[in-house]
Amino acid sequence: MSTESAALYLTAASIGFFHTLLGPDHYLPFIVISKARKWPLWKTNLITFLCGIGHVGSSILIGFIGIFLGIAVNKLTPIEASRGSVAAWLMIAFGLVYFIWGLRKAIKQKEHVHEHVHSDGTMHVHKHSHFKEHSHVHQKKNIKELTPWILFTIFIFGPCEPFIPILLYPAAQNNVMSVVLVTLIFSLTTVGTMMLVVTASTLGFKFMPKLNLERFMHAIAGATIFLCGFSIEFLGL
Repeated sequence: MSTESAALYLTAASIGFFHTLLGPDHYLPFIVISKARKWPLWKTNLITFLCGIGHVGSSILIGFIGIFLGIAVNKLTPIEASRGSVAAWLMIAFGLVYFIWGLRKAIKQKEHVHEHVHSDGTMHVHKHSHFKEHSHVHQKKNIKELTPWILFTIFIFGPCEPFIPILLYPAAQNNVMSVVLVTLIFSLTTVGTMMLVVTASTLGFKFMPKLNLERFMHAIAGATIFLCGFSIEFLGL
């Protein structure tokens, strides 16, 4: 392996790692949704993995189309930028809707006291939640089933901006092996970093002090996803 090739592969791994680590939108949605939905760790990692594959896969497809058609980097960059804007707005919309739904659920889940007086004069008190008694099972099931698909759709639109220039460099030299290795290294590093951060954060929740925020977790998850999308679109993160 030449020094130039080694430097290229190291660059692909480094950019994949730091691009993911410094982009909270790559892992925060999975962390907060997992906490709110009470997903087991294996399910959280599976959804993270699939979304990660969709995330890098879409950029790989665009990159390979660019190679095949001989399109320059400066012509592919606007395409990736427009995809990033679409992903950001999808995340904003999903986060806002999820926040409103979660807040409504939290309000309806609040327990209140009912007093009952019997014919013999005895009285008893019990706690009561309208949400639990009147929610429809099939509606809750639909929401649970749609969430992973919505996340997957958002991450397909989410571009890996640094990947295209790295990919087109060995392609310009007609080095097929380097193209394949750069693609594999960048993809594995990106998806692996996503899963590593999600796993560490999910396990870390177990060591945090217990807060009485259980019924607000869906609203918190929605607000977090909304802020991720907002940060991408308006703060350039």
